[in-house]
Amino acid sequence: MTIALDLGLTVLSLFLARWLRAWFPAGIYFDSVETYAFALLDEPLRFSPLFLIPVVSFIWLAVFSSLSVYNAKFTLTQYKQTQPVLVAITGATLVFAGFAYFIFPNLSRLLFLYFYIFDVVLLLAWRKLTFFLLQKNAANSSLLKQRVLIVGQGALAKETAAAVESFSWSGLKFIGFAGDQPDAICAISDLPARVEELAINEIIFALPPEHQALLQEMVFQLQPLSINLRLVPDVIDLVFVRATIEDFAGLPLIGLRQPAISVFNRLIKRSFDIVAATLLLLLASPLVALVALLLRLDPKSSNSLFYTSPRVGEGGKLFKMYKFKTMIDGADKDESNLLVYDNGAIGFNKRPDDPRVTRIGRFLRRTSLDEIPQFLNVLAGDMSLVGPRPELPWLVKRYQPWQYQRLTVPQGITGWWQVKNRGAQHSYNVRVEDDLYYIHNYSFLLDMQILFLTLGAIIRGNGAY
Repeated sequence: MTIALDLGLTVLSLFLARWLRAWFPAGIYFDSVETYAFALLDEPLRFSPLFLIPVVSFIWLAVFSSLSVYNAKFTLTQYKQTQPVLVAITGATLVFAGFAYFIFPNLSRLLFLYFYIFDVVLLLAWRKLTFFLLQKNAANSSLLKQRVLIVGQGALAKETAAAVESFSWSGLKFIGFAGDQPDAICAISDLPARVEELAINEIIFALPPEHQALLQEMVFQLQPLSINLRLVPDVIDLVFVRATIEDFAGLPLIGLRQPAISVFNRLIKRSFDIVAATLLLLLASPLVALVALLLRLDPKSSNSLFYTSPRVGEGGKLFKMYKFKTMIDGADKDESNLLVYDNGAIGFNKRPDDPRVTRIGRFLRRTSLDEIPQFLNVLAGDMSLVGPRPELPWLVKRYQPWQYQRLTVPQGITGWWQVKNRGAQHSYNVRVEDDLYYIHNYSFLLDMQILFLTLGAIIRGNGAY
């Protein structure tokens, strides 16, 4: 519903901006470009409903999703926040303006200004109204009068208390802890007698697993009282697998593994990969012909222009990765000699003086032109433009368990390590940690940032050998 409202109001903002531009063409006498745009006012009137609307919808979905404006779980606070929505609208408008500049250079700049203002007002207004209505409803319900007591101690109990206090604006009031700690207001055994005295109507159990017997006993003793009893599962020790608490078919379950990229973000990523890889292949066609000629002229190059290598993709799926041939024949037979061990983790270390690389191959690696055929892997769906670099099967078999997290997203031509630490004297573990940073912080905006930084990395050529 949130997405539908945002898109509907954004499209409405586009029509309102078009109408206001025709009715109030401010600046027409001060800007020749504006004068020309006003003279051609009928042009945007014709194509905006047919072309601009789907373009705007796609850009807004991509930017808003990449900035995590849409939360899969309903929370009242998401309607209270202003900054994330304002940043997303600004970013989406800039992307839209950049796109329109190349496709419709005569499109009025006032149209973008009006569109931006309308979109900000409408998208923030409906959120504020929703927040007001929901908050008013909460104020008229028992939620406003909830006095919360937390049973437990340690990190889990403190995090639970902090969460309750953060929602104090909605009527939740943290009364204190029940337990053995010095700051507890009562012992756990005294709970049944102290509930009415303290006017408690909400008890949250934040106990470690070894206290399950005590939990069961206390629940039975508190059942006759008119209070809510809730349990916080202890998942602190499962942070390394990004555990989540979720409702699944009406059952409270702990999720131990969720896709690093949501279905919607995956659709955006794949759509961009197809469009960008197609355009890059077309633009690179003259370079492909030049590289083919250079490889033919190199006496050490074989008759084959391409090198195919089995690689491990997302989910452990094997595929053939394509590159321009940059080494002598049979060079891949010696790759196992380049294995390195780093604190128990195995890696593959390249050398700048590798004798297997041909003269033309060294140039292709230095300029990253040898990677052009991998756009075919992107179109085939085996790879993405951005992601961890796909590894060789024999290397993946030697992975430590934590390294397998690299395979939870599509493998890419470039990635976070390539633009941050490529060529630096870091251990192989740093490379894997960079890949995990990308996975844990994935967004479409991060992909765009990496692609932009890749241009600089190619120019510098650090570690390209």
